[in-house]
Amino acid sequence: MFLFVGKISAWRRPLLCAAASLCAALLAACTEPVNAPRALSDYAGNTLFSSFSGRSPKTLDPQVSYSTDETIYTYGIYEPLYGYEYLKRPYTLMPLAAEKVVHPVYLDADKKELPPEAVASQIAYSVYTIPIRRGILFAPHPAFARDKEGRPLCLTLDAKRASALSSPLELPERGTRELTAHDYVYGIKRIASPAVVSPAFGILSAYIVGFEKLSEDIRTVWNKAREEGRGKERIDLTQFDCEGVKALDDHTLRIVIHGKYPQFDNWMAMAFFAPMPWEAEAFYANPGFAENNISLDTWPVGTGPFMLTVSRQNREHILERNPNYRGLVYPCEGSEEDRKNGYLEDCGKRTPFVDRIVMTMEKEAVPTTSKFLQGYYDSPQITRLDVGQGYIVAMGDDPDKEKLYKEKRLQFPTAVEANLWYIGFNWLDPVVGAGKTPEEARRSRLLRQAISIALDWEEQIAIFEKGQGKPAHGPLPPGLFGYREDGSAAFNPVVYEKDGEGRVKRRSIEDARRLMELAGYPGGRDAKTGRPLVLNFDWQGTSAGSKSFLDWTARQFAKLGIQLEIRATDYNRFQDKMARGAAQIYYWGWLADYPDAENFLTLLYGPNSKAVNGAGENASNYQNARFDALFESLRNLENGPEKARVIDEMIQIVQQDAPWSFGYFPTSAAALHHWVKNAKPTQMIRNNVQYIRIDAGERIAQIRAWNEPVLWPLALLAAAALALFWFVRRHLQKSRLRRGLEPTDDGRRG
Repeated sequence: MFLFVGKISAWRRPLLCAAASLCAALLAACTEPVNAPRALSDYAGNTLFSSFSGRSPKTLDPQVSYSTDETIYTYGIYEPLYGYEYLKRPYTLMPLAAEKVVHPVYLDADKKELPPEAVASQIAYSVYTIPIRRGILFAPHPAFARDKEGRPLCLTLDAKRASALSSPLELPERGTRELTAHDYVYGIKRIASPAVVSPAFGILSAYIVGFEKLSEDIRTVWNKAREEGRGKERIDLTQFDCEGVKALDDHTLRIVIHGKYPQFDNWMAMAFFAPMPWEAEAFYANPGFAENNISLDTWPVGTGPFMLTVSRQNREHILERNPNYRGLVYPCEGSEEDRKNGYLEDCGKRTPFVDRIVMTMEKEAVPTTSKFLQGYYDSPQITRLDVGQGYIVAMGDDPDKEKLYKEKRLQFPTAVEANLWYIGFNWLDPVVGAGKTPEEARRSRLLRQAISIALDWEEQIAIFEKGQGKPAHGPLPPGLFGYREDGSAAFNPVVYEKDGEGRVKRRSIEDARRLMELAGYPGGRDAKTGRPLVLNFDWQGTSAGSKSFLDWTARQFAKLGIQLEIRATDYNRFQDKMARGAAQIYYWGWLADYPDAENFLTLLYGPNSKAVNGAGENASNYQNARFDALFESLRNLENGPEKARVIDEMIQIVQQDAPWSFGYFPTSAAALHHWVKNAKPTQMIRNNVQYIRIDAGERIAQIRAWNEPVLWPLALLAAAALALFWFVRRHLQKSRLRRGLEPTDDGRRG
């Protein structure tokens, strides 16, 4: 602070004010970071900051949403019936809005009750009677606002008022009500509505009793409305009945499915089974809302831990704590590794731990990384578990980055998730496929086995994944029931062997070459014709960045003398080729929809053949009668010894047949600052953000430490300002002297 005594001449006053302002600015710059993208006080609050790339989520409608980037919103705002225990592996179901995870009652064709141990062939129906927790309230929302007489205030807004809104939360009227079983009935009915177009309808229509008829009934009304020019009118689903989905009372939901399907429990943990209050649909049917992008796609209405309060499309979305949320208890059970990682320190506390989640759009990776390293993002992208991979690779390539990341104590927690990449063989192909005769089948199988040995996935993981992955011995990833370290899923005797101490190692290339000879291709040439063996490899991409991986793949085949022709196309053409069964060898991956072995073994189930039957995910068009029979029995089995035995046998079959070179399970890797707690990597538990805790005090301290202003430019600026002040003063003095107007010290003219 500067203190001036006495009078200041008028001509000096502006210059002194400017100098004082500059000094004040310089002092402020010396004490606080000047590069913060928002007010520094925001980072001292209990808020999680992250970013998203691309565009805003396409839809947050729970019965429609099916994209990973939408899950932080749909699973943070809505509550399905079930969820998964946060720390337990294998994944274990737990009740969310339901009071408990129920076991179905089995009925025969005459709808007579069967014992729980009844065989699947006797079971015509499975009846789930699910109690809903009492006292659960929806987040405050205008859809529930009512006057003193109980009449809705916002379900039929004046068109002019509605069209003037850019957010439903601009309406001052708010209300809530208790969650009921009727809300789940309404939500499930929406899956069958042609006006909603849910991706879950295809599968669920085969199981839920009366679902096909429900869809037809809704479609009849919908078509009639469109014919009469009322296509935009809301269809009130309370007017439709479905035999398999009913509310027995306000807190009891009944769902009836055909046959026995234990995996249906996992479906009830997905957002498709989120409750939908009829008031929400009625509210968003207000005229003028759709034109302003106000709908269930953009403004969800749920009972979960958070509520969406700010939604600036392609700019920023903010979730805030739902004041009506009851809270889940943070788990107290976990592995020894969980304890070491500090994941059990919040045992017994109520979630969510953060008050707000701010998701900001970043168009480029560089500013995202910069803001993360400066501390302004707690994670570059909290919704993605592959973002940490880039940082891990960078640390391996650049010692300076490794030093920087360690100094900042960045976290890159990893987990091998229900995700798989593999190289597949087309069963319809005459060379690598099933063959038309037993002899052709034998030769093809030996060829596939030899290639599976030669494809050194350990090397691929080391080179391209920087060690972040696990070689696959079969189609079933770790963490799912049926995978055991001492079981078939963890050891493929065709491709690997054990040494004298029981350690697993890939069979030698000499073993693969012997199999090539037995297959009739010694040295990579046809023993009958002498011609070199040329195989085609279809690749889903045309970017220059793929070249190193494709070169590596070609070298793996070359170890057997096989010439590999690369056929790279864009992804759409690749999919078309796969649908026609025109590929010979291909590279593809799979990410589980739910944590059950069925979700991976279905990729090799004969009736799911992509080219033969046209709609399945069996891209290799693999056919094995025994495998198919076991798969059909698997669908009816609950987790237990019999299911484990069936899974083991199925894996042994495909290990011998080798329709895939099983590839690897990629390691998921998040990127987090050290003040982010409880962030156990998982792609399956989609409501995981409510378990994350932030040490905001540590964050603000590190932001200040990492973003101290660089002062020498400010010193230069101050010197330049003083020089300018001196120059102007000298100029004015000389000018006044020339005119005989030199001022005296008291400011009067001389």
